[in-house]
Amino acid sequence: MYIFEDYLILSLAKNTLPKTTFFVLLGLVVFLNATGVFNDILEPDGTLYASIARHLVKSNNWMDLWGKGADWLDKPHMPFWLAAISLKLIGINAFAYKLPSFIFFIVSLIYAYKLTVCIYNEATARLAVLIYASSLHIIISNFDGKAEIYLAAFIIAAIYHIYKAIEKKWLYHIVLGALFCACAVMTKGLFSLITIAAGFVIYWIKTKQWNEFFNPKWYVLLLLVMVFILPELYSLYTQFDLHPEKIVFGKTNVSGLKFFFWDSQFGRFFNNGPIKGSGDPLFFIHTTLWAFLPSTILFLYALSRLFLTKKTPARNDYRWMIGGSAFTTFLIFSLSKFQLPHYIIILFPHFSMITAAWLLETAAEKTLKKINAFQTILFVLLIAVIVWIMLLYRFENITWFVILLVLISMITFFYKPENMLVAILKKNIGFALLIAVFLNCLLYPSILQYQSGMMAAKWLNGQPTRMPVVFHNCEPSSLDFYYHGNVRYTTDKPFEPRQIASNDSSLLFASLSSLKALPQDTLEFTVLKTFPHFRVSKLNIRFLNHQTRSAELDTFALAIVKRKTYRN
Repeated sequence: MYIFEDYLILSLAKNTLPKTTFFVLLGLVVFLNATGVFNDILEPDGTLYASIARHLVKSNNWMDLWGKGADWLDKPHMPFWLAAISLKLIGINAFAYKLPSFIFFIVSLIYAYKLTVCIYNEATARLAVLIYASSLHIIISNFDGKAEIYLAAFIIAAIYHIYKAIEKKWLYHIVLGALFCACAVMTKGLFSLITIAAGFVIYWIKTKQWNEFFNPKWYVLLLLVMVFILPELYSLYTQFDLHPEKIVFGKTNVSGLKFFFWDSQFGRFFNNGPIKGSGDPLFFIHTTLWAFLPSTILFLYALSRLFLTKKTPARNDYRWMIGGSAFTTFLIFSLSKFQLPHYIIILFPHFSMITAAWLLETAAEKTLKKINAFQTILFVLLIAVIVWIMLLYRFENITWFVILLVLISMITFFYKPENMLVAILKKNIGFALLIAVFLNCLLYPSILQYQSGMMAAKWLNGQPTRMPVVFHNCEPSSLDFYYHGNVRYTTDKPFEPRQIASNDSSLLFASLSSLKALPQDTLEFTVLKTFPHFRVSKLNIRFLNHQTRSAELDTFALAIVKRKTYRN
């Protein structure tokens, strides 16, 4: 501990983090993000995507995406290919599904560091990486294995290599830049290129480098991107364009290529595609306020000064690549009609660079003292919320967490470095560590027991025989991923007797109320086991409260359903 404190105190003179201290703190934030990798997968999106990757492995068909018992055309292939490779190598389990996402989170840290060193300096890079890795939504997304974690890595890597292509060895960096651009497109679509390109375009305009718009190397880049995305285009063409009879989004004659190039991007933006939303121009403003915690107030200060600083040397114009990329993407997100909170995390490397640069170059000591006081209040509020949830929920076996809570709090409050920047960073990482351990090691493991599909799959896997399971009137994608047997979906509501042969039976998974609604005159069912159910991705106070939780739960069941036999 004394060695660690000495390293922190060494930063007094230069207001920067020494290399050893940086690596210690980096190891800590990587660890706190890793705590989510060993948990089960959260419904509905996580388990759906995991089941799609599982199908690629089980079917040995790596071209066709299949989800919820039908052809699936919502997102490109790249995240599913990467997850499926891991499932193939390690085995079909939650850890194998989440591992590739976490690996690319590490990749994003490496490239965020490298890019920040190029555009700013090494001191700023150290701070930026720690801010980025300790952000609340990064911690949550590493638990979920979100596609946006992949996307953040691909985007920041592409920006780095394109930036390096400006200087020297441009062909080498153009090839790598194009590869990462293509990976981004095959993860989220063409709009990913806007985030990558916008900063460069704004930088060229700002510095009046009009000749760059006609530089052949950038057209080589675009050509290579088109070449590298051919696997995605081929997969879409063979699955959908060659089969106009397939029913997708309730229609036939659906083109996978058209969806990829238009409907999945521009269709969502203009809200005239098959997948619609209801956008709010302020959505990503208030999303950033909580998602970028505990560094939100730092970022807001930095943002207010970003374009208001005095004239700087020409090299600092490169910063427009970061600010321009972030601003353009944020504006597109805000104007879009289809909005989800996790979209914003692809900009967290940008936000972190802007914040770190302001802290090291511009922030006055008086301002840092105010921020330090605010961060102290924020940390105290986090402790209060965690204690309140603990009392409300009534967790079992929480002694270890209480001890850890007290230990982290004591270190955070009683160790007071003279360097105000280090004091702020200490509270931020303490905040991130506390919330990561609480979410990933206490809250999530407890509430995931209410994912009835996952619990039913684990119970079935322990039985001597594994009958095919029919999902009736529900979408339990966790059962689809976790169950080692075969599954199929039925869209008939109510379940028709003709679906069961006269001398046969089916194993249904459905809510107890759906089972009771089956035609009683022709069908009979025997419940094998029931499971409490709650959509844990949408927590509410009544569920968290142990006194009212039971009223919020549904009951799902595994039941043998067969035809009634009548004797004359």
